Amino acid sequence: MTDRIRLAISGTYSTGKSTTTEALSIATGIPRTHAMTSREILIDLIPGKTVMELNAMELVMLGLRRYEERIHNEGAGIDSFISDGGVFHEWVYFEARMRVGINPGAPWWVGAIKRVTGLPVKHFYQKYTDTLGVVTKARAKKIYDAYVHLPVEFDMAPDGHRPVSEKFRRLSDELLIQSLKELDIPFHVVGGSIPERLEKIIDIFDLPVVVPIEEAIEIAQVRVKNAIEVLKADDRFHQAQRTKSLRRRLGYALRY
Repeated sequence: MTDRIRLAISGTYSTGKSTTTEALSIATGIPRTHAMTSREILIDLIPGKTVMELNAMELVMLGLRRYEERIHNEGAGIDSFISDGGVFHEWVYFEARMRVGINPGAPWWVGAIKRVTGLPVKHFYQKYTDTLGVVTKARAKKIYDAYVHLPVEFDMAPDGHRPVSEKFRRLSDELLIQSLKELDIPFHVVGGSIPERLEKIIDIFDLPVVVPIEEAIEIAQVRVKNAIEVLKADDRFHQAQRTKSLRRRLGYALRY
């Protein structure tokens, strides 16, 4: 049985990462660490906007806040933890935006405007992205013992909140795998249903089981669902979701 492990679970949108990490934490008794979701952070950091409406500097603020949370939560003197995502997820999502478009889930005409308005400043943001990659990858190599990567196996949840396209999601998945190979951190690609995933991960790392797997999954699903419901109940969340005027949408589109 593993005495100490700092395990990161990677995977892009709609791979079941939050439920998997929550259930794995419950089943093994190893604490789960994570950063708040983008939607949770935005209602305080940049109220009134959805992720699709953010400009590049606002995305920088969002990424730095998430990175700050990960550093704090993973450096709190915990001997073992299961990280939902890992620190270089923030770089992966920004790099994917540099390639696909700064707002990959926005309408096509917004993307077209952004490509033009971004020409004078895109070089600067790409340099920032490259630097963020160096910093977050170095941190990952220093702090994690191993990674588990969850591949894209499920359709993207049609909840209207995920600010991405399928192209963005696939590219993010490729960047995650490329980075793990580059960093030479031990990693395993683990697919299948959530019970199958948990069984495989527990077996690979010889983790303890303090709560039966099926029971752990049921508890995790309730916790993840409740977290989403709490967010949806916040008036600031609904304010951001309201349809904006054409003038305001054009204003968002014109700012890179």
